[in-house]
Amino acid sequence: MASTTVESERRARSSGERRMYTGAAIAAALVVFAGFARTYYLKSAFGTPDLTTLKQVHGAVMTGWFALFVVQVRLVATGRTAVHRKVGVAGAGLAALVVAMGTMLGIASARAGATPIPSLSPLVFLVMPIGEIALFAGLVAAGLAMRKRPAWHKRFMLLSSVAILTPAMARLPFDFIQAGGPLVFFALTDLVVLACIAVDTAKNRRLHPAFAMGFVYVLVMQFGRLAFSQTQAWMNFARWLVA
Repeated sequence: MASTTVESERRARSSGERRMYTGAAIAAALVVFAGFARTYYLKSAFGTPDLTTLKQVHGAVMTGWFALFVVQVRLVATGRTAVHRKVGVAGAGLAALVVAMGTMLGIASARAGATPIPSLSPLVFLVMPIGEIALFAGLVAAGLAMRKRPAWHKRFMLLSSVAILTPAMARLPFDFIQAGGPLVFFALTDLVVLACIAVDTAKNRRLHPAFAMGFVYVLVMQFGRLAFSQTQAWMNFARWLVA
């Protein structure tokens, strides 16, 4: 009887985790769509300026990443882990494209003098996309390194997608977001991250170390880049990047 109860609890936790991961993947995709609807997905309806080829490719790559996130979560949820692993090989290549395209676009925008936040110069703002790419790369690398430890792997991969929602959050058409600046952008992203961690912790009755370590890394990369952007070392590095 005891073993039956334990098994029932394990299955209930597993089912709850699958729902959480599916919900997080869909929520992330919706945030990305909402954030970039006016400038990318529905730009023809909003009459926003034409995009450069680089921006179009970057948008397609990022869309592919979040679509893949949903697919991978559902493959695991439906028990098709063998297919999940095979698709993961292509996913690693797509992650590399995300890093490459994100870096190229950030540098190109700074070189063109573009800055979405008027109070920040292009070189100072460049720390935002570069930091976002570094955050993504670190979490994906951790997830791939832990691919033989599913409990760690899936949590790092979840963080790699929800922790990079900041650019989409920054573009949501709400006055308090636009007026709040980077701290509000980060806070909204962190709420999504914390929601995932809270649900997972409640289901498993403990905070998993991957989430604990991952969230600390997210915070360091968020607030660390703001502090670093005010240093001469960053300005020298930014000038080198755009040269």
